[in-house]
Amino acid sequence: MKNNDDRKSAVVKAPSVALQEQHDDLTRPSAELTQSVAKDVSTERARPLIFIGNDDGFRSGGLAALIEVASRYGDVVAVAPYEHQSGKASAITVDTPLRVHRIKADLHTVVYSVNGTPVDCAKLALNRLLPRKPDLLLSGINHGYNSGNSVIYSGTMGVVFEGTFRGVPSVGLSYGDYMPDADFTPCLPIVEQVIEEALAGGIAPGVCLNVNIPKCDKVKGVKRVRSARGYWKEEFEERTDPHGRTYYWLTGSYHNQEPDDPETDLYWLDRDYATIVPCRPDLTAYDQF
Repeated sequence: MKNNDDRKSAVVKAPSVALQEQHDDLTRPSAELTQSVAKDVSTERARPLIFIGNDDGFRSGGLAALIEVASRYGDVVAVAPYEHQSGKASAITVDTPLRVHRIKADLHTVVYSVNGTPVDCAKLALNRLLPRKPDLLLSGINHGYNSGNSVIYSGTMGVVFEGTFRGVPSVGLSYGDYMPDADFTPCLPIVEQVIEEALAGGIAPGVCLNVNIPKCDKVKGVKRVRSARGYWKEEFEERTDPHGRTYYWLTGSYHNQEPDDPETDLYWLDRDYATIVPCRPDLTAYDQF
């Protein structure tokens, strides 16, 4: 979840994957699309199948960086929103037809864009586009943190929760640089470590991981912690449009209620450590029974 200033910069085009949209894919039957994906990715069953989604859109530099790393571990199918979709959480589209564009295809990587939300992309992939159930789901790398309670608003984590619902080991990855031209090089060792552990069975059933990586010269280490308690101080700025009509623009910042607690993610992110928070999409308060 980004504040107002961050959102304004985040919608600028980021470094993109190779953009060669094949518009004939837009009207092809789902079965034909699935066959196309199966042909595009390697047929080596020994290679893991990795699905990648995000909320920053298919042009995102974070998506390109994640695809580059993940493709060394398995066959990658990425399905990402056509436009920037930050803050969409688990929203789905119910009143607009969804269209699929193929952006890139080679031996071990296929990239699609969809005119929908991050979870629309995940649902389409898991229901229609993937040749089989993926061995791993990754979402990101998000431009900006999804720490603390921001996980509730995050489209990045909405994709992760959708994968967890389907029994797929799922990980969200976010980087503390909100700029569209962010350099994701400092993230790569952490991404590699997370992928290796996840593919080795390091994620329990029903659990997913929320990984945040600080923007710094060198990440000092990784801490497994909980989300910091807090809330967004959302102050709506009142403005007037050129026609004299009033409208409101969302601004705000995150208020950390536990800035000195070493059990929380924000505490360690402020000290140049990456954090891993295990999450469950099941919101039931079992302790209240």
